[in-house]
Amino acid sequence: MLVSNTIQILVGDSRQLLQRIQSGTVQCCISSPPYWGLRNYHHPDQIGAESSPEEYVANLVAVFRGVHRLLREDGTLWLNVGDGYARNGGTGRSGPNALVGNTKKLIQQRNCKVPTCWGLKDRDLMGLPWRLVFALQEDGWLLRSRITWIKKAPMPESVKNRPSNATEEIFLLAKNPSYYYDNQAVREKTGANLKNYWLLGPDASGAPHPAVFPRELARRCVLLGSRPGDVILDPFSGSGTTGVVAAEANRKAILVELNPAYAEQSRLRINRDRQLTMIS
Repeated sequence: MLVSNTIQILVGDSRQLLQRIQSGTVQCCISSPPYWGLRNYHHPDQIGAESSPEEYVANLVAVFRGVHRLLREDGTLWLNVGDGYARNGGTGRSGPNALVGNTKKLIQQRNCKVPTCWGLKDRDLMGLPWRLVFALQEDGWLLRSRITWIKKAPMPESVKNRPSNATEEIFLLAKNPSYYYDNQAVREKTGANLKNYWLLGPDASGAPHPAVFPRELARRCVLLGSRPGDVILDPFSGSGTTGVVAAEANRKAILVELNPAYAEQSRLRINRDRQLTMIS
């Protein structure tokens, strides 16, 4: 699906589609894979619906092994991954296996059985972001930074026995020690080097997708990790935010989306945003 001469959307499973792209064509990958056991995207090949978090991690390692091949030697990966709690039992509107109203027909579906791995117990925080990143390290990636995304408007929680969650992790990984990073592209308001915590709020995407990350998050990653004209990759493009930001920053983009409906929504969104930019 060609959105323009600079933005391309591929519909299908990243594990297969990335194999069709020539090695060394991508400068920067920015992505937020589906979180494990959280949402049902209604597709038989979806990642995040595995029977165990170990299988989830293994599937993502396979995807990003393909990304590693596609990156230039000085390329980077910016990865946002969410965590979750191991839970047993529970039914109804708020139990761990409850169906919670989300965006239109989409639902939030929580795992309801403690996985038999990693010594997990009922109510354990699973540490999935770090388990994935450690697995990526073992697979050859160089871990360079952990950035804390502080959410201005986090999802409300009714918990009474721990602090409410208001942060997620963004990891900067590189293919090699000598990687491209433009530390002048995004600075603190004082002019100082950018710090590893980003206070960011949500913004409207105009697309009915339940997991949209802020444009400013993607914009920072694009500007820090690439040059004008470079190719940006997102193997889990969702609502197309990476493509929208890449186009605004004069970059090319390859977006991969498993769900044809989301791919079409992304195409419409990117075309709409390009038209608005041209009019303004």
